[in-house]
Amino acid sequence: MISYQTEGVEMPAIKKRETTEWIKAVAASYGKKTGEIAYIFCSDEKILEVNRQYLQHDYYTDIITFDYCEGNRLSGDLFISLDTVRTNAEQFAGNDYERELYRVIIHGILHLCGINDKGPGEREIMEEAENKALAMRL
Repeated sequence: MISYQTEGVEMPAIKKRETTEWIKAVAASYGKKTGEIAYIFCSDEKILEVNRQYLQHDYYTDIITFDYCEGNRLSGDLFISLDTVRTNAEQFAGNDYERELYRVIIHGILHLCGINDKGPGEREIMEEAENKALAMRL
């Protein structure tokens, strides 16, 4: 089950049923099934708190993914800072807020599918996977 929650922010205007079907389709394209996935939309302050408490990182970010996957079943908690999503959408030319939000939503799923973005060359692989997933949403 995929759930959508908020903490200290308003729920973004996403079509939950369509978004859930899209997430399942992207997961299936990697040979995965969706299990318990919780999206928690929050503020910069909340994501900073989570980053400090659980990861010992002292900075803002757009998404933090906690991976509880077992085998081919994707499960996890995905914290998304709507403040950072909005800031990033404004900073990266040509990206509107909605597209950036969906990019971040699927970014977490791609992490759960095993795609990383921290090592050499990994960011490009992640961006390609994001673009492919976003194209599936149309």
